Amino acid sequence: MNPVFPLLRPSRFCLCSRDLIFCRSRAMAGRRAAIKAIDWLAFAERVPPNQRAIFNNLKTRSDAVSAKLASLPEKPAPIDWNYYRQTVAKAGMVDEFEKKFAALTVPEPVDTQTAKINGQEQESNKNAADYIQASKARIAQYEKELEKFKNMIPFDQMTVEDLSHAFPETKLDKEKHPYWPHKPIADL
Repeated sequence: MNPVFPLLRPSRFCLCSRDLIFCRSRAMAGRRAAIKAIDWLAFAERVPPNQRAIFNNLKTRSDAVSAKLASLPEKPAPIDWNYYRQTVAKAGMVDEFEKKFAALTVPEPVDTQTAKINGQEQESNKNAADYIQASKARIAQYEKELEKFKNMIPFDQMTVEDLSHAFPETKLDKEKHPYWPHKPIADL
């Protein structure tokens, strides 16, 4: 459980380099952007032993940044323009700064990657479903072959004719190649 956001609920999957990691999201109050919190236990299970130190450094830095963000107020403290009017000697300079500050709008970044990531996720899900279907078909084929092997005469009791019947690809063509090994030299 994350100590900074203890009441998070799992909401979606995120692809992270090689592994699938459960991510959780929580919208902060007011205008603060949504913060994604990583399920560190699930992440730690997928880290190889030789990269454990790198993982611990990443977690420490992430916890430090999360703690710093949690300690900041939602809205910054208001500027005391009267104090600056009394302190700054040049008349009108503080009023000009106040007007410019009031007119200043910081644009929030536009999310251009979520649609792309969702498209990749859907494509990956489709590829995985196709792979599962192909795997099921291969499994059915292999089960048929396994059943054939289970019902076959044991090799130590087979004759050459039984072997040719069970495995037609091993049949020797004595008419086309009358001399031993009864196969083209290139196939040996």
